[in-house]
Amino acid sequence: MSEMIEIEVVYGLPHKQVLLSLPVPTGSCIEECIKLSGIVTHFPEIIPSEATVGIFSRPEKLASIIKVGDRIEIYRPLIADPKEMRKLRAAKMAKK
Repeated sequence: MSEMIEIEVVYGLPHKQVLLSLPVPTGSCIEECIKLSGIVTHFPEIIPSEATVGIFSRPEKLASIIKVGDRIEIYRPLIADPKEMRKLRAAKMAKK
């Protein structure tokens, strides 16, 4: 039997946030932890194999192995490209 460690999985929308604490087997990767957490029951739009994730605001790969106490953050897709938005704001300021 594999040793278990405690981790957290978190995802949020402007109107709803969920943080789940759970034990997972040592050596689990981020994708496995997302599946084990059951967070997709709260947010069916999450596709664990395609999620953009991080640990404590640091971007990570789905295959990264988690450690005791890690908080896996699942990020929402960007609505607009930040670079493009900066260009639009700069162009708008130039017209003034």
